[in-house]
Amino acid sequence: MKTIKFLIAALLLILSCTSVQAQFGKKLGESIKRAAQDAVTRKAEQKTDDAVSKTIDKATDPETYKGDKKKKSKKDTKDVEDAEDSVTEKTKESAQQTKKQSFESYTQYDFIPGDKILFFEDFSQDAIGDFPALWTTNSSGEVKSINAAPGKWFHMNGGTATYCYTRSIEFPANFIVEFDIIPANNDGTFEITIYSDDKREMNDEIFPGEKGVKISFADYGWEAKGYGYTDKDWMVNTSEKNPVIAEQINHVIVWIQNRRIRIYHRGEKVLDGPTTLVSGTVFRKIRFHSWDTVAKPFVSNIKITTASPDTRSKLLTEGKLVSYGICFDSNKDVVKPESYGAAKAIADVLIENPSVKIKITGHTDSDGNTASNLDLSKRRAISVKNYLAKTFGIDASRMETDGKGQDAPLADNKTVEGKAKNRRVEFEKI
Repeated sequence: MKTIKFLIAALLLILSCTSVQAQFGKKLGESIKRAAQDAVTRKAEQKTDDAVSKTIDKATDPETYKGDKKKKSKKDTKDVEDAEDSVTEKTKESAQQTKKQSFESYTQYDFIPGDKILFFEDFSQDAIGDFPALWTTNSSGEVKSINAAPGKWFHMNGGTATYCYTRSIEFPANFIVEFDIIPANNDGTFEITIYSDDKREMNDEIFPGEKGVKISFADYGWEAKGYGYTDKDWMVNTSEKNPVIAEQINHVIVWIQNRRIRIYHRGEKVLDGPTTLVSGTVFRKIRFHSWDTVAKPFVSNIKITTASPDTRSKLLTEGKLVSYGICFDSNKDVVKPESYGAAKAIADVLIENPSVKIKITGHTDSDGNTASNLDLSKRRAISVKNYLAKTFGIDASRMETDGKGQDAPLADNKTVEGKAKNRRVEFEKI
């Protein structure tokens, strides 16, 4: 009996040890398998990292790898190619994100220049080296050409100085002022002041006229100050968003609508003051001013237009819309970013009225060769069509294009403002 019990106990012990060993062996096998997989993963990651590093090194320091003729195995070559593909895909994704962000930033460009030009100044009528004929100053300045952009530029190089346009301008209650400015550097503050008519050619007071608005800008941001209150309790709005950049062309847009002022720069609305201006302000004059500055900026392409035409009415009811909001550089056919608001207004009408088709016609002034102007106007019309199709998804089959060059002027090409009125894009319902 004791012998039988002993044998049973021994058998149970053996079976127990076998089970433990099996479980242990299973766990050990799983651990070894995981370790092997980790090692493979680390090795692959290391190869990828090495390949990426080498790819970047070759791009940034090609001389170091100029004589690299070492033969690679098919496996090594594939690893490098896979790594390069990974870098390329990431670069593409980054570029797409950047492009998307850049596009989205212009959705805040809600201004639309009107169909009437009130004032335009590009100093084309002035000789290089002269002070502009229709301006005056308490300091100095001269018209110059620059290598960064075409046309002529007024170099306001007098340091602390005031530059006044000598004639009065009939501003409506709702208007837009645009200009290009290139600060020589980031030192100092520059201003544009729009104010009531005081019947003087030159006014270097801090706040000229009875009422007005003074807009200051520099590398720190923006300030808009409406003045004219009898108690001097002026309304001030400030912003640090998208300041002007030295040694670059900055396209600044100021939209004044009754008491409201909006400023746009570098693809965004940078300031919006709903009650900045004094009630009842009537504007007649415009000037620039600099304070203790060595920025000494270059200024050109100053344009004043009416604002916010009824795009829907003009296109659907009247059948034709003249646009000065679709912008191009001189002798170029690429639609500029600040055209977004005007183009969106056209696109909105087409989206809401899917049966409507339009004809896009480009027009130029008379400067240059007649045949070249005709070709430029046709190319600009095609660019507008492509812009509407690509940016807003308008079916290209709904848009025809044409160009008239200088053959259908709206105004006299002998004046600066006349030429500005003739450079336009027309949209016609067909």
